[in-house]
Amino acid sequence: MASLELPVVQRLKKELGELQYELTHKIPKDLQEAASHGDLSENAEYEAAKSRQEFVRARLGQIQARIRELSLYNIQSIPHGVVAYGSRVTVEDLEEGASQVYEIVFPEEVNAAAGQISLGSPIGRALLNKSVGDEVEVQTPRGKRSYQITELVTLHERDISSRPAT
Repeated sequence: MASLELPVVQRLKKELGELQYELTHKIPKDLQEAASHGDLSENAEYEAAKSRQEFVRARLGQIQARIRELSLYNIQSIPHGVVAYGSRVTVEDLEEGASQVYEIVFPEEVNAAAGQISLGSPIGRALLNKSVGDEVEVQTPRGKRSYQITELVTLHERDISSRPAT
C-alpha cells in the first residue's frame, strides 16, 4: 500500500515547482532585459533581479530540505485516538471555563485566526499524544494555564467524515 502524502508536502511541492520555473525561465529573462539597459554597476533593475535570484535559490533549498523532513511522515504513521498532526481539539480553560478549538498543523500551515496552531507551539506540544479527559498545563503570556481536552477529532476521523458516501 502506497503511503499517502500530507497536504503540506503537496503545497510545498507546488511552491517548489513555481520557484523552479521562475528561476529557470522568468529570472533569466529579467536579468537579460536589465542587462540590455547598459552599465550594470548602477542598474537597479539588474540588482533587483540578482537579489530575487539569490532569494529564490535559498528558498528552493529550504523547501527541498523541509520536504525531505516531512516525507518521513505519512498519514498512516499518524497515531489514532490521541492528539497529533491534523487533529481538531476542543479544550476547556479550567480556570475561566471558556472553550477553544484548535487544529494541530505543521508550522508552514499556521493560521491563528482560523484556530490552526503549530504542533511545535507551547500548547501544541502540551496537547500532543493526549486524549479526551486529559489535562495539560501550558505556559502562556498570561501565565500558566490549565486546560482539559473535552473533544478530539483526529485527522483519520476527519478524513473519513469528509469523504462522500458511496
